[in-house]
Amino acid sequence: MSTRLINNVLYVIILSAALDLVGSDVPKGVVLLADVLPSFLTKLIAPYFIHKVPYWLRVIFFVASSSLGMLMIALTPSDKSVGVKMAGVIFASLSSGAGELSFLGLTHYYGHMSLAAWGSGTGAAGLVGAGLYVMFTVWIGFSVRDTLLASAFLPVIMFISFFLILPREPLRQGKRTKGYETVPDREIRQDDVEDDLPAINATSSLLTPEQAPISSVLPADSIDSLSRLKSNVKRAKTLFFPYMLPLLLVYVAEYTINQGVSPTLLFPLTSTPFKEYRDFYPMYGFLYQLGVFISRSSIAFIRIKHLYLPSFLQIGNLVLLTFHALLPFLPSVYIVFIVIFWEGLLGGAVYVNTFAEIMQNVPTSEREFSLGATSVSDSAGICIAGFVSMAIEVWLCDWQVQHGRDWCKKIQVS
Repeated sequence: MSTRLINNVLYVIILSAALDLVGSDVPKGVVLLADVLPSFLTKLIAPYFIHKVPYWLRVIFFVASSSLGMLMIALTPSDKSVGVKMAGVIFASLSSGAGELSFLGLTHYYGHMSLAAWGSGTGAAGLVGAGLYVMFTVWIGFSVRDTLLASAFLPVIMFISFFLILPREPLRQGKRTKGYETVPDREIRQDDVEDDLPAINATSSLLTPEQAPISSVLPADSIDSLSRLKSNVKRAKTLFFPYMLPLLLVYVAEYTINQGVSPTLLFPLTSTPFKEYRDFYPMYGFLYQLGVFISRSSIAFIRIKHLYLPSFLQIGNLVLLTFHALLPFLPSVYIVFIVIFWEGLLGGAVYVNTFAEIMQNVPTSEREFSLGATSVSDSAGICIAGFVSMAIEVWLCDWQVQHGRDWCKKIQVS
């Protein structure tokens, strides 16, 4: 849980700091894209080769890349190009994307309760990241630079968790279990020649054993790489409608809200608990992450099997808040707080229940690949939301200014 928490917490801190990094004149979708696009590309291609990289080496890369990215963001003077800060965001994003599919794959070896802990870790990452940023920059009054600089040392916790705390026996057991491949008249022991954790069985498919191609019983190193890639693509297609599409929809809706609509959900300061207009944005982010944490932590007690229902409800939230930004009809910011919290509950529920359904319904031999391949949907949805939010934020802000509400242009960043 702690490893997953740290892997995601920097991602959340960066999004919470989006307004402070680029100001009110640059759409916050720019930060979202820089934060998620490298992660999306990593998730898109990594499931087909990352199993060749030992987990210990991956963790070292995650720690180094995350810390380097945060240092670049924090140490870049505010008067320098936004592009330098975005380069730091990209470094951190590469680590986050590869780390998510790696740690998600690890849940396969630790049983169903590990998925609950993993879900809690992802939710806690959002709550901790957004909460820390609000606490330090809004309540305590620390500078954005000092807050981001301190966060650059958080990945050390990931290193300690993996190498010193994580039980290793389940990994060794999984390695021994998957280390044999049967061929006529003999057995081949793969871990005699490769000292790594269990690799994805790239040649298996969702077919029954009787329908499986003969190549599935041959040693992995004798299978043509192109054939293996085609096999994996076919496997991924079977996951699209039951698991990947509802996850995609919910992420498009909620991140369009978070990065495109929420910067324009402003009220007169006298009717709110805030002293500055920039305080709305990180508070909305905190409430969203609070909802995500609660729903992702509930997987051990509450299961949602109809994944499309909460996805469509999330689209309803997007429509509701967009109409309010255009034609304000919600009388209080506290009602918006409730809607944003509800948004987080829906998003977190779809996320963790999608992977719970895979754990329950997908055959064991396909599970590790399916978990990693499906994880690309959230990043794809966030990428789409990044492009949409850049346009919708500018449009909503301009509309508000034309109709006498120029608060979105009065935001002063810390």
